[in-house]
Amino acid sequence: MADKKKILVVDDEIEFLEMIKLRLEANNYDVLTATDGEEAVRIVKKDKPSAILLDILMPGMDGLDVLKRLRKDDAKLPIFIITAFSNEERFKVANKLNASGFIIKTSDLQKEIQNITTAIGMAENYKGR
Repeated sequence: MADKKKILVVDDEIEFLEMIKLRLEANNYDVLTATDGEEAVRIVKKDKPSAILLDILMPGMDGLDVLKRLRKDDAKLPIFIITAFSNEERFKVANKLNASGFIIKTSDLQKEIQNITTAIGMAENYKGR
């Protein structure tokens, strides 16, 4: 059997983080979590995840700062921005920083998990090229 794909989920909302972690694990992913940008950068360097789900709004180092820092080391790592707030200016910045895609937080967890697993599947296909 193939190794589980290692996914890093970064979000300062602990309940959301745990919920996503449990659901991704149920879908056969190995899930790492971080609650802030600095921790995320450390985990990426140490554990080399296959993809990252990154909250854009966090205290301290926000998602855009993390994206900028990670892109310096790996331009192709699939990094998907997760946000509850659609802010066009932040989307433009994230696009310029080569975000792999966007996932909007909704109240429909099942739809959200479907969007996340679809995004991860797209990342796996993209890396395979």
